[in-house]
This record gives sequence, C-alpha cells and structure tokens, in this order.
Amino acid sequence: MSQQAVNGVPCRGKVLTVENMNPNVKRVEYAVRGPIVQRAVQIEKELREGVKKPFTEVIKANIGDAHAMGQRPITFFRQVLALCSYPELLEDNKFPEDAKQRARRILDACGGHSIGAYSASQGIECIRQDVAHYIERRDGGISSNPDNIYLSTGASDAIVTILKLLVCGEGRDRTGVMISIPQYPLYSAALADLAAVQINYYLDEDNCWSLNVAELKRALNEAKQHCKPRVLCIINPGNPTGQVQSRQCIEDVIRFTKEEHLFLMADEVYQDNVYAEGCKFHSFKKVLFEMGPEYSSTVEMASFHSTSKCYMGECGFRGGYMEVINMDPEVKAQLTKLVSVRLCPPVPGQALLDLVVNPPQPDEPSYTSFMKERTAVLAALAEKARLTEEIFNTVPGITCNPVQGAMYTFPRITLPPKAIDKAKAEGKVPDMFYCMKLLEEEGICLVPGSGFGQKDGTFHFRFVSLIMLILQTYSYSLNFSLPISSRYNHKLQCISWFVFVYFTS
Repeated sequence: MSQQAVNGVPCRGKVLTVENMNPNVKRVEYAVRGPIVQRAVQIEKELREGVKKPFTEVIKANIGDAHAMGQRPITFFRQVLALCSYPELLEDNKFPEDAKQRARRILDACGGHSIGAYSASQGIECIRQDVAHYIERRDGGISSNPDNIYLSTGASDAIVTILKLLVCGEGRDRTGVMISIPQYPLYSAALADLAAVQINYYLDEDNCWSLNVAELKRALNEAKQHCKPRVLCIINPGNPTGQVQSRQCIEDVIRFTKEEHLFLMADEVYQDNVYAEGCKFHSFKKVLFEMGPEYSSTVEMASFHSTSKCYMGECGFRGGYMEVINMDPEVKAQLTKLVSVRLCPPVPGQALLDLVVNPPQPDEPSYTSFMKERTAVLAALAEKARLTEEIFNTVPGITCNPVQGAMYTFPRITLPPKAIDKAKAEGKVPDMFYCMKLLEEEGICLVPGSGFGQKDGTFHFRFVSLIMLILQTYSYSLNFSLPISSRYNHKLQCISWFVFVYFTS
C-alpha cells in the first residue's frame, strides 16, 4: 500500500487489513445472523425514521429466541436468579422458601457469596453434581460422574471447544468432521474457523429428514480420499429440520461410530421439545450404555445441553453443559486446561442451569406453579409446531414434513424457472433471492435453506415455529413478464397475503 502524507505526516496504512487478516475468519459464514438479518435491522431503523414501507414492522422468524417472541420466563427460575443477584431479597417474605433455599445453596458455592465472582473453570462443583444427578434420572439410573461434566457458555461454546481438541493434521491427514445437511450453521462456521474438513451427509427429506447409515458410509468413504474422518456430529431433535431420531437409528449410529473409530458429538439441546405421536427422545448416552460394554466402554462421546431451548428459552443467560464419555485422561487434562483460558462460564448462567436440572420437587411449595407453567409452554410449542406444518402444507408451492420436535420447520419451496434465472443473474442463490424479496416486500425475515445446506436443485427456508404463521391460501412469486427496468417491484396477483401474528396467548 502506497504511503500518503496527511498534513505532512506520513500515513503507513492499517496494520490489519482484509488482505492480511486470518483467512479462516473470512471463510466463516453464519446464516442465522447473516445478510438477510442485517438487512432486517436496517429496515427496522428505516421504519423508525419514518420511511414508508408496505408494512409497519419486521417479523423475525430467523432465530429461536423464545423470550424475544413473547414466551414468558418460568417464575421459579427468575425468583431464584433475583435472589442470587440481590441477596437482600432473601429477607422478603414474598419469595417462596424453596426458591430461597436454592439461592442460598448457590450463593454458598460462590466466592464471597456472590454470583459476581469467578467460579472454577469447569463450573461450580455443586452444580456439576446436580447436572450429573439430572442425567442419571433422565437415563434411568445410568451413572454420571460430575468430573465428566463441564459447564459452558451455552452449548455452542462447548461444541467449539471439543472441535478444537479434535482438529489436527495437514493435507490428507487433516481432520474431517461429519455434519448433517441441512445443519445448524454453528458447525460449518466452527469448521471453517478451525480449517477442518467438512464432510456432508444428507438427511432424507422424503422420509421426514431421517438419518440413514448407508448415507453415513457413502459420505465417509468419499471423504477418506482427501481427509481423515474423525468426528460424527448428530443433532437430535434436529435443527433446522425438526426430526426426532428413533432408538433404532441411534443404535445404528453408535455401531457405525464404533466400526469407523469416530468421536461422537451428540447435540441434544432440544431434548424436551418432542411433539409427534410415537416419537420419544432417547439420549445417546442412555442408548450407548444399554447396548453393553462392547460399546459403553469404548465409544468416545461428548453430549451437549443448554438453557436456551426446551421450555426455558433463556437464551441470554448463556447456560449449558457437556458430558464427556470415555475420554483419554491425558486429553481430558488438556480439555480442562483449554476451558481455563476463558476463566469460567457466566455464573448467572450456571445458576440458571442448576435450576433446570434441579427444579422444584413435589413436596416443595413452588412445584405446582412450576409444573403448570412448564406444561403450558411445552403444550403451546407443540400446538405451534402442529399448526405450522398444517398451514404450510395448504400453500401451493410449499411442502413441509411433520414437525416431530425442536422449534423449527424446514419447508421446501418450488420456485419458477424465471425466478431461479433472475436470482442467478443477480449472483444470488435462488432461496436467498426469495427470502430477500419476502423481507423487502412483506417485512418477513426468514433464513434461506442455502444457509443450512440442502441438496442441489432444492430450495428451502427455516421457519421458527415460536411465531405462528396464519395463512389463507397463498402464492408468492414475481411477475417476470414485466420489463427488467421495473426491478421486479411488481408481483403477480396474490391469492392472499401473509398474515403473521405472535402466537403467545
């Protein structure tokens, strides 16, 4: 870069430029907060400034942020967190005694009796003990060791940490990581940042986004030609596809993992969000141990959970944990060292996690109200999932698989050839083009399927069923018979319009 003088002082240019920055960072993409969401934020600012639009607000259906979409916090959780944040409230008789007991126990485990103090890097010990007891109850008594529990800043932080441990090698020996397509973009973003090799295996859309071991084998064998596959990532229940894996499928995956000598990562943050009749959440750990010592003593695994989803929806507190199984003790020491670099997870998030895994019991005063709220939230989520699937499948050009769990649908959209050609002419992926037009003309913010991955020639979008979409019969397309100079601001006659409401009642 040439030097230029400013007021007689030589200008040497920036030390850090796009050209000399870390190239891995430039390869990172995260569609959930990508260009469409950035444009949505700009539109919201324009609306506040009085710019006239065909709509008065932006409806954000791009991210599973429950409380931002109107879901109410669980009272007991917030009572205990309030007591922990302001201990003087422990003298207030408006708070139930079981909330006070939880708060005192958490505060007693904190330095200086304050959640403002650092904790141990692995997390507060008594909370890790509670997580282990929760896992034991969930899995029918299968033992869980608190020393194998690592509290984290949401599940995302733990997932990236494990990937850091696993990625190594150069060239054909570089670590390959198998991820589902469609996938949650955290995985592809983390792999790009770590310069790992992404190995795509495709979920079967025609069979409710099921996972087929034959497809895993195909992806693995092809990848062996250019990398060293070491890791298999599973999201169950699925994001963005909303499927729930059967026990038989989980057994097949575990056998495959053992046969191919892979490290298994089980993302189970939606484990309470199962809606479809005949579906049930089975933890990978439970199935692993029920398959016997041949598997339970050999398969290396990390499983993940979070306070952000399920009935809690407490995304902003960034609470989570991972449990590691059969990890080499020397590697585990390195893991502990790695998490210590970040000092500790947020202590308020740890406190919230403790309440999730140690909620009110039947003999405690808050139990009835807690169960009433929990049940109501999960029932509302189930109803939203059912209605979302039902309504999407009435719309010409949209097909939607049954929503078995999680908080999302991943409908397939049929775009007219001219729309596809126009998108390509503008250098855009067709479903990105569709979603951007939908944002600009209707104020609806969706994430295109291309941001999650999809089979070539298919187009989708992810819809967050936390928002309820009410549709009359609807068709969205553009009038490509009009002159190009119109910039496609005209639409074909719509059979009806989108009507979005926040389904929070």
